[in-house]
Amino acid sequence: MAGGLVALLDDVAVLARAAAASIDDIGAGAAKAGAKAAGVVVDDAAVTPQYVRSLAAERELPIIKRIALGSLRNKFFIILPAMLLLSQFVPWLLTPILMLGGAYLCYEGAEKVWAKIAHHDAHGAGEEKVQDETTLVSGAVRTDLILSAEIMVISLNEVINEAFWSRLAILAVVAVVITVMVYGVVALIVKMDDAGLRLSQRSGAVATFGRGLVRAMPVVLTVLTVVGTAAMLWVGGHILLLGTNELNLHFLYEAVHHVEVAAHDSTGALGGLVGWLVNTVASAILGLIVGALVVLVMTLTLHRRKSKPAAATAAATTRTDGTIPAQPSRAAQRRDDPADRAPRV
Repeated sequence: MAGGLVALLDDVAVLARAAAASIDDIGAGAAKAGAKAAGVVVDDAAVTPQYVRSLAAERELPIIKRIALGSLRNKFFIILPAMLLLSQFVPWLLTPILMLGGAYLCYEGAEKVWAKIAHHDAHGAGEEKVQDETTLVSGAVRTDLILSAEIMVISLNEVINEAFWSRLAILAVVAVVITVMVYGVVALIVKMDDAGLRLSQRSGAVATFGRGLVRAMPVVLTVLTVVGTAAMLWVGGHILLLGTNELNLHFLYEAVHHVEVAAHDSTGALGGLVGWLVNTVASAILGLIVGALVVLVMTLTLHRRKSKPAAATAAATTRTDGTIPAQPSRAAQRRDDPADRAPRV
C-alpha cells in the first residue's frame, strides 16, 4: 500500500516536472517570437493614441478597452486559425507571406519618412474630424487587423518547427501578452497628460512633476514615432533579407553577412555589438529602399486614381456650364482696387 502511494507520488512529480518544462518551453518560445515582432508592436503603440485624441477624457479608456477586445477577436478568431492551418498544410507559403508583410512594414516606414520630409501626416492624423464611437472603434480594429497579422506571422515563423499544440499555445500567449502590453501602454500614454494636470494642481515637487508629465507628452509621442519607424524599416528589411536567402537568392544576404563578419572580427570585444549594428543598419537601408519603391508605385497608381475624382469634382463646382470664366479687364481690376477708390488729395 505504502509502495503504491510512493509510486503514485513519483508519477505525479514526473508529470509536474514535465508540465513545468512544457510551460518553460512555451514561455521561452513566446518570448523569442514576440521579440521579433517588436517593430510592429512599437508602431501599433504609436499609431493607436490618434484614435482617441478628439474624444472627451472620460471616454478614452472605454474606447481603448473596446479596441483591445476587437484586437483579441482579430487574433483568436481570424488570424490564429488561419496561421495554424497555413503552417500545418502549406508551410512553404509562410516565407512569401512573411515577405509580403515585410514589404508592407517597409512601405509604412518609408511613408512615415516621406511624410516627415514633405511635412504632411501619412495617416491623416491632422484631420480633427469627430466620429461616432462605433465608427472610430471599427476603423481602429481594421487597422489593428493588419498590424496583428504581421505580428502573428513573424511570431509563427520563429516557432514553425514546434509541434502543432506547442505552436498553438505559444501563439496564444503571444496574442494575449502583446495585446495587453500594447493597449496598456496606449492607456498610459493617453492618460499621462490628465494625470500630469491633476498633479500640477498640488504644491511643491508633486506639482513640478505633474507639469513635467504634461510637457513630456509630445516628446514621448515623437520618440515612439521615431523608434517605431526605425524598427519597422529594420524588421521589414531583415525579413526581406532572410526571405530572399530562403528563396535561393543568396547575393544580398551573403553580401551583408560578409560585411557583418568582417566588422565582427575587426572590433575585438565589441565585435558582437558592432556586427549586430552592421546587420541592423543594412536591413534598415534595404527596408527604406524597398519601402520608397512601394511608396513611388502607390503614388503613381492608387493615389493618383484617387486624386482624379477629387480634381474633377473641384473643376465641376467652379463653373457648371463648362465654360472658362473670362478674366476681368485691367480697368475693372483698377476700379476694384481699394487704393483707387480712396479719395485723392
